[in-house]
Amino acid sequence: MRVVIAEDSVLLREGLVRLLEEIGGEVCAAVGDGVELLEAVETHAPELLITDVRMPPSHRVEGLRAALEVRARHPDVAILVLSQYVELSYAGELLAGAGSGAGLGYLLKDRVARFEDFTDAVTRVCAGGTVLDPEVVGALLSNRSATDPLNALSPRESEVLGLMAQGLTNAGIARALVVSAGAVEKHISAIFLKLALHPGPDDHRRVLAVLAFLQTRN
Repeated sequence: MRVVIAEDSVLLREGLVRLLEEIGGEVCAAVGDGVELLEAVETHAPELLITDVRMPPSHRVEGLRAALEVRARHPDVAILVLSQYVELSYAGELLAGAGSGAGLGYLLKDRVARFEDFTDAVTRVCAGGTVLDPEVVGALLSNRSATDPLNALSPRESEVLGLMAQGLTNAGIARALVVSAGAVEKHISAIFLKLALHPGPDDHRRVLAVLAFLQTRN
């Protein structure tokens, strides 16, 4: 696994390098701003990009803007965003591409403190999955427009869909909500029905439901 890291905090950047090396990753470059990020991706052709959101010179959304550019140029590069903040505008634009290329993730930096959570996220994103921090999911759910088709979902169904967007299996959702696997299946069936996701030979309804969740953010 070839990785480029973009993080302006030297301590966190070096910590990420060590974490990735522990799980067998090869860190090709560890840089501190969006311009260096793009140069490193072009030079090293990584399999995974890990980037902060706010970096020099303005410390606003340089990391997310650079990640969007990487996604456009190199859709085969998996991207994991690490931030202290939920930046909805650019995050929504980035996550709207989930399912159309390599894996995507958005975690708050507190999750990096738990080695197991971080390594699980890296593994799932590199395998093509979508991994969202629970706080990111909550912000996306609260930012729905009045015409959003997800408004038809009940609070519990919205909660189940949010956990699906985090990458949890039915068993994982059942454990998180302390309900039976059968109850989770009923909620997911109701989600499919309300979003008009009917069975078909080529469509994976679970993926389509999560894409509906991600792509209707504004």
